[in-house]
Amino acid sequence: MAQSTQAPLVEPHPAKVETEIDNSLKALEKFLGFVGFCQYTFLSTALSWFVFILLAVGLPVITIQFSYCSNCEKYEIKSFELKILVSQTVVAAISLLCISHILRKYGVRKMLFVDQCHGHLSQFRHLYLQKIRVFYCLLTSWAVICLLLKVAREITRALYLHHDSWWWSALMLLACIVSYTYVTLVFFAGCALFHLVGNLQVIHFENYGELLEKDLDVSVYIEEHMRLTYYLSKISHRFRVFLLLEFLFVTVSQFIALLETTGNRGIINFINGGDFAVLSIVQLVGIVLCLNAAAKISHRAQGLGSIASRWHALVSCNSNDGSFSAVSDSGGNSDVPHPVRPLSVHYSENDLESGDYMQLPTNLQLTSSMSSYQKRQAFVTYVQSNTGGFSIFGWMVDRMLINTIFFIELSLVFFVLGKTITITTR
Repeated sequence: MAQSTQAPLVEPHPAKVETEIDNSLKALEKFLGFVGFCQYTFLSTALSWFVFILLAVGLPVITIQFSYCSNCEKYEIKSFELKILVSQTVVAAISLLCISHILRKYGVRKMLFVDQCHGHLSQFRHLYLQKIRVFYCLLTSWAVICLLLKVAREITRALYLHHDSWWWSALMLLACIVSYTYVTLVFFAGCALFHLVGNLQVIHFENYGELLEKDLDVSVYIEEHMRLTYYLSKISHRFRVFLLLEFLFVTVSQFIALLETTGNRGIINFINGGDFAVLSIVQLVGIVLCLNAAAKISHRAQGLGSIASRWHALVSCNSNDGSFSAVSDSGGNSDVPHPVRPLSVHYSENDLESGDYMQLPTNLQLTSSMSSYQKRQAFVTYVQSNTGGFSIFGWMVDRMLINTIFFIELSLVFFVLGKTITITTR
C-alpha cells in the first residue's frame, strides 16, 4: 500500500504532461504568428508582408528623410543609414520568407519533430518544455541587449544633431526604435527557432547512449539510429536555404560596412557610423546562434560512433575470456557476465568543450556469444560509416567550418567596431 501511494509522486501523469507540451506549442505558434511567420492563408500572408514593408521599409525611409539636418550632409549620415537599412531589411526578409515557408508546409509540431514516435516518453516532454523556455529566454535577452544599444545610439545622435523642435526629434526617435525592434525581432526569431530545432534533436542524440544500456536486440539500435539520421537529413534539407542565404548576406553586409568605414575620407564616429556597429553585433549574434545549433547536432551525431564502439568493447569484455570457446554448436551460451563499471559521461553546456560519455549499466545480464558479437560488430561498423551531421548542400557544418566562419565574421565586426566606436578630437 505504501508503494502504491508513493508511485504517483515519482511518475507524472502522461495526460497532464501531454497537455503542457500542447499548450506550449500553441503558445509558440501564437508568438510566431505575432511576428508574422504563420502565413497559413492568403490573408495572413498579405497582412504579414504588408506589416513588414510598412515597419521594415516604409517607416525607416520616412524617418531618414524627415530627420535630415544641416550637419547630416557633412557626416554622410543619410548615405550610411540607407545602406544600413538595406542590410538589416534583407536579412530580416530572408528569415521571414524561409521560416514562414517551412511553417506553412509542415506546421509547428512537424517542424520541431515533436511527433508521437519520439514524444511518447514523459522525460522527453519535460525536456521539450525546457528547451522551449530556453528559446524565449534566448530571444528576449539578446533582443533587449541589442535594443538598448540602439536606443543609446539614437539618443546620442539626437542630442548631437537635434532639430529645432524636441518633440519632433522624440517622434523620429520613437519611429526608429519601433522599426528597429520589429526587424531585429524577425531576424532573431528565425535564428532562435533554428536553434530550438537543433536543441530538440540533441535531446534524442544524448538519449541514444541511455538506449544502449538496455538489453535490446541490435536491430532496435540500428532502427533508432536510422530514425535519428533521417530526421537530421530532414532538418538539413528544410533549413539549408535559410542558413546559406543568411551566411551569404551577413558576410556581404559586414564587407560593405568595412568598406564604408575604412574607405571613407571623412570623420567616422559613433554619431554617423554607430549603426554599422549595432548592425554588426546583431548579425553576429544571429549567425552564432545558427552555427551553434548546427555544430551541436553534427557533434552529437559524429559522437555516436565513439559511443557505440565503447559500448561494444565493454559488453564484449563483460564476459569470460574463454566465452567464445565455450559456445556450443547449437548456439548455447555458457558465459557468466561480470559487473560492468559505470563510465560516467557528461555533456557540457559549452559544445566546444563537451566530452562524449555514456552511462553504462551495472546490473544488466549482457551475454556475448559469437553471434551477438558479430551483430554488435556490424552495428558499430554501420554507425561509424554513417556518422552524419548537419549539412548545407553536402557541406558539413562541423567545428572546423564553424571556427572558420566565426573568426571571419568576428574579424569583420572588430574592424567595424574599431572604426566606429572612437573618440575623435579636432
